[in-house]
Amino acid sequence: MTQFLGTGVALITPFNRDNEVDVDALRRLVQFQIKNGVDYLVVMGTTAESATLTKAEKQLVKKVIKEENKGKLPLVLGLGGNNTSQVIADIKIEDLDGFDAILSVSPFYNKPSQEGIYQHFAAISQASPLPIILYNVPGRTGSNMLPLTVTRLANDFENIIGVKEAAGDIVQAMQMIRDVPDDFLVISGDDMIALPMVLTGGAGVISVMAQGFPLEFSKMIKLGLNREVDKARSLQFKLMDGVDLIFKEGNPAGIKAVLEIKQLIENQLRLPLVKATPELKSALSVFVNQLN
Repeated sequence: MTQFLGTGVALITPFNRDNEVDVDALRRLVQFQIKNGVDYLVVMGTTAESATLTKAEKQLVKKVIKEENKGKLPLVLGLGGNNTSQVIADIKIEDLDGFDAILSVSPFYNKPSQEGIYQHFAAISQASPLPIILYNVPGRTGSNMLPLTVTRLANDFENIIGVKEAAGDIVQAMQMIRDVPDDFLVISGDDMIALPMVLTGGAGVISVMAQGFPLEFSKMIKLGLNREVDKARSLQFKLMDGVDLIFKEGNPAGIKAVLEIKQLIENQLRLPLVKATPELKSALSVFVNQLN
């Protein structure tokens, strides 16, 4: 699945000052990614504040992104949950036209066993008409999908094609890369260790940072995939402080502040999330100006 090699961007949902979906800003954002070299877009992930969107708003966001993308980049749809039967029902009724894969998060809050996680994705695999990328993010779900479970799923189900690995553990990531089939994609879900994962055999990244800095971040990942290590490392060192800053007060507060600084969106979030503090926004402004 070479269309998912490189840099994927987890799109935010821009809101206007009335706290409604800002369609014009969303169109600008999609074009900004396309023009600056990212490889694919992830729609309705955590970064999109999808938990606070109504069904109608989700449909609007998906429609606008597909219209603006015009088939230029592959699209991945976030579609997961902690109720297996409901996820399957959602897959069956979802209009998947225009999407190339599903990104499905490991069940959150319930804290299932490894066998429970395996059976959850086994059931989803059998129901999905699209390839599936697993999503392991223990900091949000409360449970860690271990390399053995990922490897079982990779070997047992042809339409489970990859994992977004966001445990922030380079050793765990290396174990996955070592043990999964050669054509299975281990994708970093952690911007700070995306390059090290690529250099040890990973397939790229689904990034938050790249949304604000698509040219620089996607170039770094391409250099890493091409084993141009010194050039890639030089870019990594330039971007590191920014990665720390955008996550300092949570996601997507930091990246929305960056996108406002770049005059792409209004800096609006929905409760319970709040804007970056003036101190963080000032530090991000300094970083943006220095990088440019």
